[in-house]
Amino acid sequence: MNQVIPEQQCHCECGKTEFTLKGKPLMRMFCHCTICQEFNEKSFSDVTVFLTKDIEFDQAQNVDFKKYKSPPAVDRGKCGSCHKPVIEFLNIPLFPALTIIPSQNIEKGSYLPESCAHIFYHRRVNYINDNLPK
Repeated sequence: MNQVIPEQQCHCECGKTEFTLKGKPLMRMFCHCTICQEFNEKSFSDVTVFLTKDIEFDQAQNVDFKKYKSPPAVDRGKCGSCHKPVIEFLNIPLFPALTIIPSQNIEKGSYLPESCAHIFYHRRVNYINDNLPK
């Protein structure tokens, strides 16, 4: 039986930029790439990935988007008020559109899956001692 996940509210650190998740997450992972380090101002990012069709986001005017590199062009957005990461969009031709959300922006953390992997681990700042694939 499929687990029904209720709508989940998300917001940036200051709460001025909000959006709603209407579907299940595809995965959660830790990214150690240098772009995520810069964008998140942390040694790695803890992100959860959703299909873009499952996101209700109508506050793009409150977000400052930037593409750090292309291709693929991940459009990374920070709140215009608190300047913290809010949401990222990944659109690759012939693939479903994906939305990447910093996991701390999702209010109902109990609905988050466990992280499944570390990616770009060769770019890590610190060694992480866990059993996840690296």
